[in-house]
Amino acid sequence: MTEHAVVIAGGGPTGLMLAGELVLAGVNVAIVERRANQDMPGARAGGLHARTIEIMDQRGIAERFLAEGTALQVAGFGPARLDISDFPTRHNYGLGLWQNHIERILAGWVQELGVPIYGSRAVTGFEQDENGVDVVLDGGQALRAHYLVGCDGGRSLVRKLAGIEFAGWEASVSSLIAEAELAEAAEFGLHADEVGTQAMGPMGEGNKVRIVLTQRYAGQSDPTVDDLKAGLVAVFGSDYGVHNVTWLSRFTDMARQAVAYRDGRVLLAGDAARVHSPVGGQGLNIGVQDAVNLGWKLAQVVKGISPERLLDTYHAERHPIAARVLRNTLAQIALGRGDERTKALNEIMGEVLAMDAPRKRFAGMMSGLDVHYDLGEGHPLLGRRMPDLDLVTADGAIRLYSLLHEARPVLIGFDENGWSDTGPWADRVQAVRADCNGTWELPVLGTVEAPGAVLIRPDGYVAWVGVGNGADPTGALETWFGPR
Repeated sequence: MTEHAVVIAGGGPTGLMLAGELVLAGVNVAIVERRANQDMPGARAGGLHARTIEIMDQRGIAERFLAEGTALQVAGFGPARLDISDFPTRHNYGLGLWQNHIERILAGWVQELGVPIYGSRAVTGFEQDENGVDVVLDGGQALRAHYLVGCDGGRSLVRKLAGIEFAGWEASVSSLIAEAELAEAAEFGLHADEVGTQAMGPMGEGNKVRIVLTQRYAGQSDPTVDDLKAGLVAVFGSDYGVHNVTWLSRFTDMARQAVAYRDGRVLLAGDAARVHSPVGGQGLNIGVQDAVNLGWKLAQVVKGISPERLLDTYHAERHPIAARVLRNTLAQIALGRGDERTKALNEIMGEVLAMDAPRKRFAGMMSGLDVHYDLGEGHPLLGRRMPDLDLVTADGAIRLYSLLHEARPVLIGFDENGWSDTGPWADRVQAVRADCNGTWELPVLGTVEAPGAVLIRPDGYVAWVGVGNGADPTGALETWFGPR
C-alpha cells in the first residue's frame, strides 16, 4: 500500500493550492484527480479577487497569473460595481482570467514542487482509524495517509462518506450556462427579468458566445442542447440557430454548508465544504484561501510540531467566512430579479453603495481584503492580513511578502523595543529586524498605529502585535507554532 502523509481528493484550484502549501512545509502529499490533466470543458470561474492575488504574491507566483490575465475592477454587489483602486494594497484590482488558465498555472507550480498526482482516478471510499486513513481508489488501488482532505467539489463524495451534515437552503432558481456558436445575429448584453439575469456575449475566441439563462427552478439534472434551445426561445423569442455547443452546464442558487469542516482525520475545503450561487465570483477565491489557511496548520500537526487541536482553528476561522458568502450570494440573487419592486430596491442599493463608507465595507468583503479572524482583543492588525510593506533590513530593501515565499512564519521587530528574537522557535519561525517608513493602513479601517513588532503566520495573517515595552510574543508562538 502506497503511503502519503496527506491525500487530497480533487485537483481543482483548492486541491492544487493545498498541495503546494503542504509540500512547501515539507509534507509528503499526493492528489487524486478524476481528470487525466487540467483540461476541462468550459472556462468556468472568471477571475481572482484582490486578496487571492495577494496570496499568490506571498508565494512568489502572482506574476504568473498577472502575465496572462487582465487587471479589472471586478468587485461588485448586486447592481453596483465597487472600485477598490484607492485601497491600500499593491493589488487594488481583480484579475480577469478564466479558471482553465488559473488551474493550468497552479498545476505547473505544483509540478515544479514535485507533487505526485494520481490522474484519471477517483476516491471511491475510505476508512479512518486513530492512526490514519485508508483511501480506496477506483480500480481497487489503496493509499494510506495520516489525513484525507476532500477538495472534490459541491457533490463531494468525501463529505458524504464522512457523514458530515450539509445544512442550508434548497434552490429557487436554476441557470443554464453554455459556450456555443449562433447561426443568426443576436443582441448581446445583460438584462434582468422577473426571474433573474439573462445574458449573451462574445468570448473573444472565434465565433464563440457565452450564454447564461436563468429560469424558475428546474431541478439539478444535466441539461441538454434541447433545454438550451428552449431556454433561448423562452427568454429571447429565438434559439438563434445555436450549435457547436462545447460546454453546457447548470447551476442554482442552492446555498449549503458543511456543519463541520473536519471529522477526525478527514477534512473539507473549497466547494466540498459549501455550495452557493457563483454570483460575485467568490467560490474559487475562498477555496484557495481555505487551502492557505489549512495547509500550514495541517503540516505542523503531521510533523508533530503542534497538537491536533490546532486543526480546530481551521473550522473556527474559515466556516464564518463561507457562511458570509452564502448570505451575500442569497442577497445578490434576490437583487438580480427584474420586477419593479426589486428594481426600486436596486436603485436604493446603488445609491447607498455609491457612498464612500458603504462602498469600502462591501468592497472589502467581496475582495476578501477585510477578512478578520477573531484572535482576541488588541491592536487592529491582530487577526487581519499583513500589508505588503516596503522594508529595509540588514540585507537591503525588500518587500514584506517576499519573507512569506517559503510559507514560513516570521517575527519582525520594527524598533529598538520591538521583539525580534524567536528563541526556542528559531528553527520554525524566521526572525527579522527591519525599518519601515511608510504609512500603516488597512482596507476599510484606514490608518493604524505602527507596532513595535508583529508575528505573521504563513497564511499572511497577524498572530501577535507588539506595542510598547515588555511586549512578549511567547504565548502566541506557543499557540500557533508548537511548544518550546
